[in-house]
Amino acid sequence: MARVLIIALAVATVAGCTITLPHPQTVSTPVAAINSATLDEYRDAVARRIVERNPSYVLQGKPQAMLRSLVVVSFTVDRNGHIVQSAVYRTNGDDEAEATALATLRRSSPLPTPPGKLLNGRGQLELFEDWLFNDNGKFQLRELASPQAENFE
Repeated sequence: MARVLIIALAVATVAGCTITLPHPQTVSTPVAAINSATLDEYRDAVARRIVERNPSYVLQGKPQAMLRSLVVVSFTVDRNGHIVQSAVYRTNGDDEAEATALATLRRSSPLPTPPGKLLNGRGQLELFEDWLFNDNGKFQLRELASPQAENFE
């Protein structure tokens, strides 16, 4: 009987408890940054800064029909335009092109100051850009790229 009473008290005690699991902290992209003209304008300004700071690496004219490499870089910019994180997001394994993409991004810092409405809860903005490389190691950024050549010359 004492055992049944102890179990009943334990069940009643647990039934009265509320278990609250911690919520994982997430920082979502602000609505203003999704499909906005402001974001497009900022991406354009960033691409122009990268080209401006790295003229000897930039391909003039049309990229060749079959690119040497495509390197996609993800990077995070703070409210002052400083790059707080960057990494190769996608590549075909061309180490030299990857290193060039990351180095030209770093040389471009600080980037233009992002509009406040694009910043997430941490005061940052995450972006992606594609570096399109010709065989000669020069690149264009997809944001500003000319149409590719249509034939192999």
